[in-house]
Formats: sequence, structure tokens, C-alpha cells
Amino acid sequence: MLPWDGVLAGRLDRHTVNSALLRGNPLGDPHERPLWVYVPPGYDDGAERYPVVYVIQGYTGHLAMWANRTPFRQPFPETADAVFANGAPPCVVVYVDAWTAYGGSQFVDSPGTGRYHSYLCDEIVPWVDEHYRTIPDRESRAITGKSSGGFGAMITPMLRPDLFGALATHAGDTLYELCYVPDFGDAVRALRGYDQDIQRWWADFRARPAFTKPEDGNLLQLIGVSACFSPGSDGKPELPFDPATGVLRPETWQRWLDWDPVRMVPDHAEAVRSLRAVWIDAGTRDEYHLDVGAQAFRDQLAKVGVPDERVHFELFDAGHAAIDYRYPLSLAWLAERLAR
Repeated sequence: MLPWDGVLAGRLDRHTVNSALLRGNPLGDPHERPLWVYVPPGYDDGAERYPVVYVIQGYTGHLAMWANRTPFRQPFPETADAVFANGAPPCVVVYVDAWTAYGGSQFVDSPGTGRYHSYLCDEIVPWVDEHYRTIPDRESRAITGKSSGGFGAMITPMLRPDLFGALATHAGDTLYELCYVPDFGDAVRALRGYDQDIQRWWADFRARPAFTKPEDGNLLQLIGVSACFSPGSDGKPELPFDPATGVLRPETWQRWLDWDPVRMVPDHAEAVRSLRAVWIDAGTRDEYHLDVGAQAFRDQLAKVGVPDERVHFELFDAGHAAIDYRYPLSLAWLAERLAR
């Protein structure tokens, strides 16, 4: 496999979108955001309209990372292109940026980070429909992602069933007592070096090269997800546990649990039953137990009445990282099932 850029059979357009909803966001992050739109082979040769698959990223993911090349692996824009070059029903594929100063937005609206859910649903989707020959209907629109992106892919069709009728989640964040709580103890230990104050760690983190201390990854996710799920009245992140003892703060922790996709399904049963296609997968060695969460999410779908024939559920031998080879598999599966 050659290590240089591949030639696409389709075309990848790179845009900048000026977001009114992100202007003046709490973290001072840019309101002008990159947006990549892929069109399949044959798009420029006719007047056909296409289904759309929206792609969102995991925590600390930003749009330029889709072009990263690792040894013996192609980046997703190229493997996605191969899906359509090899005969899958053609789709437009949209790569969305939702980066924040904390590394991510969880694709929710929060006074701690900004209105990223509304930005995705009410600005990006209409922009794409206006500028490309899409089929502007929920039955022809899917969303897919991994990790935090998998979480966003699970919750967005529940919250906006008018926009999205299908999803794919790869090791998506869910069943929070397993995927988040185990890291809280490590966070308490790490915060001893910062007088149990995560803001002191944050100031230190920003004053030196990132990820030069072993606690950085865990504390970055903790402060960021807290900003998304449990911001205070002033927008500052509130931890779901006491930083000195590790004891859960019930009211704050409940705010996190309210965003757990497993727990969200019963309250959004009608939206979930309306989904035409759901892909769920995870590695059986996932460090955050997201294979267990995937099983719990799949079981909740069954309980509210999602027919088995609409669901692809698969556990495979892997950890949390290096599962990008799964993305074109779900893309091809969704392409076969979106309305045309």
C-alpha cells in the first residue's frame, strides 16, 4: 500500500461555513468552521439527487485528522470513495467539524461549550441541502461516528427524527457506569497534584506541550464532557464527583446519565422505532467497555420494538483504537438502505 495521497473516483470539496449559532460561543472558539463534502463518481454527469451520510468524530477529533495517513492504512475519505467506486449505491458524504477548546462538543447544545447540536442540525444540514443535489428527507439521511462521534450518532436521530432516519455507531459512548466511572478514581489521584482543582490542571495543560503528563488524556475528557453535560450556571464545568474523595454527586451525575443513549431510548421510543437502519459495533476488548454498552443499546432497541431486520449488531476482536477499517463497512450497509 503506497503511503501517498490516493486519487479519488469521486470528489472531495473543502468549504468554510460561517455559523451564526457558534458566534460568541462560551469558549471563544471559531464560528467559521471547515466542512468537507464528498460527492460520488458520476455526480457531475447528471441531475440525480443523492442520499447523504453525515460523519462526526470522536473526542479530540478535528476535521483535518481525516486526512491523516497511518502505516498500511488509508484514511477514511479514500476508503469511503472505494465503497462507491466498487459499486455501492452512491451517496454524498459530509464530514462535520465540532471541535472545541476542550477537544470536543459531544454534539450537544451546552452553555459550557456552545450550540453544537443546533449547528449540526439547523445550519449544516440545510447548507448541504442548499449547495448539493441531495434528497432532503429523513429517509435518505444518516449519521455515523465512532466513540464520542458514535454517541452523537445515537442521540441525534432520537432528538431530531425529522432529519435523520438511519445511523451507525462504532464503539459509541454509552452505559456510563462502565465507560466513565472507572476513570473517576484515576482523576482523583491525578488532581492531588493540583489541589483537587481541575481548573488548575487546565491552566497547566494550556501552558505546556499537550499530553506531556500521564493524566492529561483522562482529565481533558473529564473537563470537556463536564462542560458538555454538567456546566454550572456560569458555564464552567462541574465534575460529577467530589474531586477529593471520588464520591459521586447524585444531581450532577444524573445530568450525565440523562445523556446516556441506553437510558434515552425509552423516552424516545417512537423516534427510535422510526429508524430504517441502525448499525452498532464495538471491539470485545474495548478499554471503556463500549462493547457492553453496545449490547445494552442494541437490547434497548429490541425492547422498544425496532425490528431485527433493521439492525446490524456486531462485536469483533479489537480494542477502542484502530477500528477505522469498520467505517467503510457501515457506510456501504447504510448506502444500501437509504431511500432513493
